[in-house]
Amino acid sequence: MASMNKPMRSAVACLLLPPLCAAAFSAQAAGEDKAAATEVSVTDKFRMLRPDFYVSPQIAAADIAAAAQEGFTLIVNNRPDGEMFGQPKSADLEAAAKAAGVSYVHIPVDGRGLSEDHISALKKALNEAGGKALAFCASGTRSTYLQAFLAASEGRAPDEIIAEARAAGYDVSGARRTLEALGADHQED
Repeated sequence: MASMNKPMRSAVACLLLPPLCAAAFSAQAAGEDKAAATEVSVTDKFRMLRPDFYVSPQIAAADIAAAAQEGFTLIVNNRPDGEMFGQPKSADLEAAAKAAGVSYVHIPVDGRGLSEDHISALKKALNEAGGKALAFCASGTRSTYLQAFLAASEGRAPDEIIAEARAAGYDVSGARRTLEALGADHQED
């Protein structure tokens, strides 16, 4: 995406923000309280998008130790600190990841949506850590969108990306145009 020409970059930026701000975050906000109120086991929280990439609603420090035992090598935090009362701080989760021998990266995504910087940061973190990654936010939605946009920017087909998200319980079909635009840019490179 770094080689994207300016008109294409502007078109992608316009496509990235509206689907997330209008659809994903409003659906996420409705589901956050329900997700927080329901206690589930760690293995039920981690939802596979691909064999090497899972998403989850908010995790705690204890979940990081469990993730390490399940072979995760990277934790990706997509929540800004202070987004919700009682939310664990990124620094505390990073310390838990260090203690468990797991890489940790904080790539906060807020209501302004996703940008090329978010996608690049995720790609860099995945390349550096290797292995199995777990990304989380309040409900897993932002993490799913971020992974979907990265996959599209690497040339994966939108139908495959949408199907993977759907199988994990997330709907990214509203971002089809963005996925197509990111894939078209990949083909131009």
